[in-house]
Amino acid sequence: MLPALIFVIATTQLPFLVTIVVSFMNWNALYPGERSFAGLDNFVRVFRDGALRQAVWSTVQLTVTVVVVSLLVGLLLALLMDRKFLGRGLVRTMLITPFLVVPVAAALLWKHALLNPTYGLINGVLTWIWQLFGSNDPPQPSWLTSFPMLSIEAALVWQWTPFMMLILLAGLQSKPTDAFEAAQVDGTSAWQTFRYITFPHLRQYLELGGLLGSIYIVQNFDAVFTLTSGGLGTANLPYTIYQTFFQGQDYGLASAMGVVVVIGTIIIATFALRVVSSLFTEENH
Repeated sequence: MLPALIFVIATTQLPFLVTIVVSFMNWNALYPGERSFAGLDNFVRVFRDGALRQAVWSTVQLTVTVVVVSLLVGLLLALLMDRKFLGRGLVRTMLITPFLVVPVAAALLWKHALLNPTYGLINGVLTWIWQLFGSNDPPQPSWLTSFPMLSIEAALVWQWTPFMMLILLAGLQSKPTDAFEAAQVDGTSAWQTFRYITFPHLRQYLELGGLLGSIYIVQNFDAVFTLTSGGLGTANLPYTIYQTFFQGQDYGLASAMGVVVVIGTIIIATFALRVVSSLFTEENH
């Protein structure tokens, strides 16, 4: 294990330690002669700068919306996939497919094949519906400019809903059959069974899906970069870090922003590990 441990430390922990050191420095490559110790100034700038606060808000908005909608849609699909019907295996495979697509490829698919105002599928469907009702002037909205954040959220929901569905489906397939049989004998309705038996059983799986999804989505860069390039108020923290580091050449500020993102991710991951631990404890009992 020692070679693997050394490799992991050299490729992950040492760069992070360097990032922490740089985050306390005033280091801009455009002004190489002004490098100095900045203390907590870079971290203060992260929360005081208006553009950075907007990036923090965009990150929270994007993460919460995508996680909540993905969980709700994933729950509906998991309930469907828990039933037996002809072709269930094929349908399950098709539903999982979006999660297997490379993130950049998924973003390009939404940008050109779905959201393009001229030849995109969504506007094509709108045109077809309007023509059915006899209208010769169908709407052709430019989704990425009129609804930029909604477009990013839709692309991410499409990609992450299968992930939530798989977690919740695993929870449904581990449900206690005796409780459901007793409920059927007592004559409970489908809604009562879901509310009082299924949903409480899925609570920890919903928490796990939400926490794991938050860890990944809070770090999302591909969709923002590909769909809007951070324009129109869609720049989240990962994209802002990219801009600050590679375009602004402000290594100190970019490092401070990266440390803030890592700390937030660690906090979320801690809750996720506790949920996983409680799941294993419950299964063992």
